[in-house]
Amino acid sequence: MIDPAFALALFKIADRLAQLGEWLMAFGALGLFGISLLDSAFVPLPGGPDFAMIALSARTPAWMPVYAFAATAGSTVGCTFLYLAARRAGSRALNRVGPERRERIETLLGRYDMLAVAVPAILPPPFPFKALILGAGVFRLKILRFIIAIFVGRMARFLIEGWLAVRFGEDARRLIAQHGVKVLIVLVAISALGLGWRYYRLRTLRSRGLKI
Repeated sequence: MIDPAFALALFKIADRLAQLGEWLMAFGALGLFGISLLDSAFVPLPGGPDFAMIALSARTPAWMPVYAFAATAGSTVGCTFLYLAARRAGSRALNRVGPERRERIETLLGRYDMLAVAVPAILPPPFPFKALILGAGVFRLKILRFIIAIFVGRMARFLIEGWLAVRFGEDARRLIAQHGVKVLIVLVAISALGLGWRYYRLRTLRSRGLKI
């Protein structure tokens, strides 16, 4: 049975975090940057940058690309903090990750490189993305490639959410709440195919010794 005092403390923390998220949203794109940074690196805020992105884009559709860029930049910075911390900590950063999952992460990064980070970066919660970020640091994916992969994946994700907000307004929240995973998976699949094809072409051209 959960201790009532502990449950109350958790409730208060969640309430304070929700208030922090609402306060940051009042600053528009700058606040969305902060929400994304905190959510990616330190403290997951209720609703996170996804609902903030939708709410702001629904209110001011013309600013949607700016909001998407701000959310992407904040998330990229936050993820890079985690990456650097994991790189410094080494294998200790994955202490809570099971051996099989750790091996799977290492295999994915070794086989697919940037693509192993970019595609999952598009996926919505509750996809366990932080373990992959830590793995990228532990297994030393090159930092520039990591940053590019995060930026591309997150930009695709936030642009998709922004498009839904512009198209459906505040109803986009309900749409994602009820069918978010299905809707985003379809759109993510399309984006992933595009990223995959682009990556394949780049590797093919490089293998042939052609300049890009």
